[in-house]
Amino acid sequence: MNPLVTKAAAKPGRFRPFALAISLASAGLILISAALSGCAKEPAPAGAQTAASGHVLRLSQRNEPGNLDPATATLPDEFAVLRALSEGLLIPGPNGSAPRPGAAESFTISPDGLTYTFRLRPARWSNGEAVTAQHFVDAYQRALTPATAAPKASVFYPVKNARAFVSGELSDFSAVGIQALDAQTLRLTLEQPTPRFPYYVASGPWLPVHVPTVVKHGRKWTEPGNFIGNGPFVLTEWRPQQRLVMRKNPHWYGAAGVKLAEIQFIRFDSGDAEERAFRTGQVDVTMAVPENKVPVYAREQPDALHRASMIETRYLSFNTQRAPLTDPRVRRALALAINAPRIAARVTRGGQHAATRLLPPALRASPASTPLEHEFRYDPDAARKLLAEAGLTGATFPKLELSAWSNTPVLEAVQAMWKQELGIDVAIVVRDARVHLSSLAQGDYDIGFITAIPDVADPANLLADFITGAPENYPQWSDAAFDRAYTHAMSLAAEPARSNGLERAENRLLEAAPVAPLYFNTKVWLMSPRVRGWMEDGLWSRTYHEIYLSDE
Repeated sequence: MNPLVTKAAAKPGRFRPFALAISLASAGLILISAALSGCAKEPAPAGAQTAASGHVLRLSQRNEPGNLDPATATLPDEFAVLRALSEGLLIPGPNGSAPRPGAAESFTISPDGLTYTFRLRPARWSNGEAVTAQHFVDAYQRALTPATAAPKASVFYPVKNARAFVSGELSDFSAVGIQALDAQTLRLTLEQPTPRFPYYVASGPWLPVHVPTVVKHGRKWTEPGNFIGNGPFVLTEWRPQQRLVMRKNPHWYGAAGVKLAEIQFIRFDSGDAEERAFRTGQVDVTMAVPENKVPVYAREQPDALHRASMIETRYLSFNTQRAPLTDPRVRRALALAINAPRIAARVTRGGQHAATRLLPPALRASPASTPLEHEFRYDPDAARKLLAEAGLTGATFPKLELSAWSNTPVLEAVQAMWKQELGIDVAIVVRDARVHLSSLAQGDYDIGFITAIPDVADPANLLADFITGAPENYPQWSDAAFDRAYTHAMSLAAEPARSNGLERAENRLLEAAPVAPLYFNTKVWLMSPRVRGWMEDGLWSRTYHEIYLSDE
C-alpha cells in the first residue's frame, strides 16, 4: 500500500512501473573555469552554503532552458533543473514506483475515487515565507488561465472543470476542483475516477510557483536573485549557453539531510566534448555516451557506464496535411520500408529495442500483451505495393525533408532504407531543438523525428497527443474513429477495461499511420563512482536531495 495514503482511502489505485524520457539534443562543452573566473557572479541568497562547505555535483545539460517556469516549460531538460528548485505535492518514486511524499506529507482518497485531500507538511519558500495550500491553488489557477497558454495544461484535465477553464468555456475558477480547505489542506476533485492520478500530481507541470514573485518581477521572476522556490536548492547563477548554478536552500524542511552544497548544470554542444569532460574529471554525470565509446568504457571503466530502459518512444511524424503524406497508404508504405530492428542493433547500439507500435511495454495493459493487428513490421514488398496503389513510384515521389535536432545516424539509416526499398530521396535537415519543436507544432515540416516522452506514467497521456486539435498533435492528424476510441476508453475507470480501450485507440492510430515508431529508448550514460543516491526514473524525472559524493 502506498505509505502516503491513509486508511480512509478506499481506492489505493493501480500503478505500473513507468520510466522517464528526455529529449536528445546535442552536447559539447562550452566551459567555464578561466573563461568564467573574470565574470561577476550573482550574489548568493542569505544563508546559502558556499561550494567550499560541501560537495559540488557537476551535471551535463543538453538543451539551454527556454525558461524555468513550470507552467510554460516543455523540455524534460527544463523540468530536470526545476526539480532542484521546486517541489510538488508528490515527487516521482524510484524506478517508476508509486509517487513519494513531497510538499504533501500524506493524502486520502474518497470511497468514490473522486476526491483527493492532501495534507501539507510544515515548509517554507526559499525567502522564508510559509508554504500554504492557497499558494498551490494560486499556482494552479495561473497554470490553467487561458492567457498563460500552458503547453502541458492537459496534465490537469483529470481535475473537475480544468479543461473547461483552460478553454475559456468556464471563467469562474472557484468551479474548478482545486480548493484550499485551510492553510495545510488542499482538496482536489476529479471529473471521474483516475487510478493513476497521483502520477499526474507528481509530474513537472504540477510544480508550484510563488505567484507574488511572478507578479512582482514579471518575465524576470525566474532569474537568479528573483526565483523563489520551495525545493532543496536555490538558483544563484544562470549564464546562457554556459551553466546554471544552484546552492543548498537553508529554508527547505529537509535541509539538514542534504549533503550537496551546490549543483552545476554545464552546457554541452557535442557528445564527444561531453565525454572528454568526463574523462578529464570536469563533469560527474553525462547525458549520454558517444556510440563508439560504449565498448571502451564497458571494457576499461565498467563501473562508470550505466544503462537504463526508458519509457520513451522514438518515432517519425508524418505531416498529414502535406501531399503525398495526406494518403495513409503512402504513410504506411514509408513505415513498412523501415528496418527498425536493424536500426536498434546496428545504429543506436545502446540496448534500444525496435518498436512495432507506439506504447512502450511499461505503458501497456501487459508488457507481453497480444500484438495489435496493425503493428508495423519490416515488409518492403508490402511497402512497394502500397506505394503503387497510391499511384506513386520512386521517380514520381516528391523530394521531402526529414528533419530532427540531432541523431543523424538514425536519420541517415532511414534515408538509405527508403532509397533502397522504394527509390525515394529525402533530404536530412538538422535544426536547433527549440526550432525543430516549433516547426512541428506549427506544421512547418514534412517528416519529423520525435522523442515521445509522456509527462505522466499513463498510456492515456501519450495517446492524448493524437486527439484532434491536441497541442502536441504534430502530424496535424484528425480521425473521428481514433477520437471516439480514446474518449470511450477514458470513460472507463476500471482496469483492465481502460487499458484495453486505449489499446484499441492505439491500433487505430497504427492503422492510419500518421506516425512510424522506430525504437524504445535506452539511456546510456557515464557517472562517476563517487556519485551516490542517484534517482532518475524512466521519464527522466530526477530528485536531488538524496545525492551525495563519496570520499572513497
